[in-house]
Amino acid sequence: MPWIAAELILSAQVAAVFADALLEQGAVSVDLADANTGTVQERAIYQEPGERAAVAWGENRLVGLFAIGTDVKQALDYAASASGLGQLPSYRTYRVEDQDWVRLTQAQFEPIPVSDRISIVPTWHVASSQTPITIVMDPGLAFGTGSHPTTRLCLDWLDRFLQPGQTVIDYGCGSGILAITAAKLGAADVLGVDIDAQALQASRYNAEQNGVQPRFLDVDTHAIEVADVVIANILSGPLKVLAPLLSGLTRSGGRLVLSGILETQADELMETYRDWFEMLPPVTREGWVRLDGIRLSD
Repeated sequence: MPWIAAELILSAQVAAVFADALLEQGAVSVDLADANTGTVQERAIYQEPGERAAVAWGENRLVGLFAIGTDVKQALDYAASASGLGQLPSYRTYRVEDQDWVRLTQAQFEPIPVSDRISIVPTWHVASSQTPITIVMDPGLAFGTGSHPTTRLCLDWLDRFLQPGQTVIDYGCGSGILAITAAKLGAADVLGVDIDAQALQASRYNAEQNGVQPRFLDVDTHAIEVADVVIANILSGPLKVLAPLLSGLTRSGGRLVLSGILETQADELMETYRDWFEMLPPVTREGWVRLDGIRLSD
């Protein structure tokens, strides 16, 4: 079944209200994206817990999708009035043919070569024989497919520095990708913890798909234990709050690996952890940072 798409550019002040109004008028979906995507003006929107989030970019490309036969102009006029616009901005409409959306979505996720020995492969691709360690991972409900710079930074650390037989805690495990990789690299015992029940469910499923057996437990119920390596790919705000806890989970001389940190947040976070760790120089990738520390003796 084909659809009709309506596309226009809106300011941040009206974009969200306009989108809601289109949904009220029967749009089957509304997509908002940075109108400057792919240019030097493109900017990301990030939100730390407790912060008031921006709901739109300065200039927003809105695309509303409607069933054939819908009075699209009437829906747009209603949305313009509801959002306080004096008149409807210029827009274009075009036909969207029905497609195999599952296959189309899958096509966006190609195998990811992490290093000479590690690759991440969705289940609909054949694993390459060129890398001895394959992490089977599909996009799903939990964060962590290997494509985001913060995940890649953590995978790089595991590939380069994790020693067989070491114990690992993946704090905020998401999809379980870091815990699974640690297990495949020969870690003796791996524990993943998270506050999200869906993340824990996804982690257990992904571990089964990869033939490894890390433990995945709720963050509020797992017993306190100490590991050789503690890795946490979360966000800067929670990482500051969790500093005493994460330091307590890292054995003396052990390694702490942190990511989910923007370059502008790195110095403050390093200072937070210096009471417990010798902090090594940060590693950056696409505006994100990985911090690495060695636990000091108590």
